Amino acid sequence: MSTEEKYVAAVYLIVFVVLLAYVLIIALKLQRLERELAELVELAQHKAVAVG
Repeated sequence: MSTEEKYVAAVYLIVFVVLLAYVLIIALKLQRLERELAELVELAQHKAVAVG
């Protein structure tokens, strides 16, 4: 394996790791938003029952 091939492989590995980290961060944010949305729905339902 030549030096150029090693550099290309390293760049691909770095891009893959960065992309994986990005997807992980987005997944964690989505999970948090879903949890917050569920809490808001529950609060809205309790308020609708109390009012109505």
